[in-house]
Amino acid sequence: MNKGQKATILVLMLLVAAVSFVSFEFLEGFTAEKKTKTVKEEVPELPVPAGVPEIVNFTLVGSDARPDEESGRSDSLMIGQYNRRTKQPKLISIMRDSYVDIPEYGKDKINAAYFYGGMPLLEETLKDNFQVKTPYYISMTFDKFVDCINDLFPKGVTIDAQESFELDGVTIEKGKQQMDGNTLLQYSRYRGDGEGDFGRITRQQQVVKALCEQSKGITTLMKLPKTIGKLMGSMDTNIPNTVLIACGLDFIKGVEKPVETLSIPIEDSWSYNDDTPAGSVLEIQLDKNQRAIADFLK
Repeated sequence: MNKGQKATILVLMLLVAAVSFVSFEFLEGFTAEKKTKTVKEEVPELPVPAGVPEIVNFTLVGSDARPDEESGRSDSLMIGQYNRRTKQPKLISIMRDSYVDIPEYGKDKINAAYFYGGMPLLEETLKDNFQVKTPYYISMTFDKFVDCINDLFPKGVTIDAQESFELDGVTIEKGKQQMDGNTLLQYSRYRGDGEGDFGRITRQQQVVKALCEQSKGITTLMKLPKTIGKLMGSMDTNIPNTVLIACGLDFIKGVEKPVETLSIPIEDSWSYNDDTPAGSVLEIQLDKNQRAIADFLK
């Protein structure tokens, strides 16, 4: 065997080892999360574009469903966009008390759509009321969020809390600190500061920005397959691995821009109404908010 043949065999062996490592790391992250499940719930199929699109739009739901429940309400509801050409991530937070028309159910708070019909009905509700379509979705329950944060950020996530408060047995002091999964969850859920959902979604957006920024420290190229495996095992989603990896590589390389945010309803486009079958709600002017979303996602 000459030197050229030996070199060729060595290169092939290295390639096989590299592919095996990536596959092992992905499966390890995925199976570590899924190994306790004996039955997987069926996730509704939604249209998925072929290949990796230049602009990735998705709906992000934080569900309050408990481990023994089939479904819950969308305690957190966001619309995300990542433009792979401009490297610009965007995030729209929709207040859960927004009073909208839910197909076949009539007027109700928008967070009820996910409870009534899961992701398909929520997607239809977003399209009918806000004229926005998202081919991808991500849904994660509170308990999975806590586990995922603790696993990916064992030292915690750095957050500069704007005030002190207590929620569900968790005490948070004002100032910069490291938050574990449960503390981060309660911080993002709190709405007892006099600003209600407005203050709540401000904290949620702060958390998302912190996770995007600090994930660069824990997700290197070598760790990317295992990280994505862990995320895929923690959430219900129809986003292909190829799309997640394509977007994840931009974050690793640090080429993405800071996250731009929008809150719905926008200023001067809503009013409180305490006299509805759904209780206290935010009545919103759809035309103003439709235009705001369309302009934001350009």
